Amino acid sequence: MSAFMYVALGAALILVLAVLKERFTGFTAQRPEDYAGQQPHFDLRQYLNGPIKCEGVIYGPLGRVASRFTADFEAHWDGNHGVMKERFLYDSGNSQDREWRLTLSNDGTIRAEADDLVGVGSGQQAGPAVRLDYRIRMPKEAGGHVLGVTDWMYLAPNGVVVNRSQFRKFGIKVAELVATMRQVTPA
Repeated sequence: MSAFMYVALGAALILVLAVLKERFTGFTAQRPEDYAGQQPHFDLRQYLNGPIKCEGVIYGPLGRVASRFTADFEAHWDGNHGVMKERFLYDSGNSQDREWRLTLSNDGTIRAEADDLVGVGSGQQAGPAVRLDYRIRMPKEAGGHVLGVTDWMYLAPNGVVVNRSQFRKFGIKVAELVATMRQVTPA
């Protein structure tokens, strides 16, 4: 076997091990049931309701901050059906609007729809955590790519929601978002 083959096999083995590590020990390895029974209980209808202020950063594929943002949300629930309107303001001066239509089942499963989703998102709330998976079509000015997204939201003891999202293309992480969301008392 040539030296090139040894190098190629070594590189392939490292790649396989990296994928397995991520799958079984990384961000995507988490499951809602990992958090079941923990407190405080994260009920979307309570903590994502009314006016909400959001602040966050988006990291690019190399881990550097690609964008910073603030956002104002307005969420309302009618039983298990909710609408959350979001208005993002980015450090570039651009803005973005999204409206989520959410349905929460009695068993904690979540159905999520928005105009820029490809298909329907699905998720689960358990204990102080919520996981939501969906496919999103990026705006044309961002390339128009369809990315797979995994959102994890964690309820902190003070009622602040910490959101971590990973965006993937062909299974490769291309961006990550970290944000906080907190209810705002109307003036």
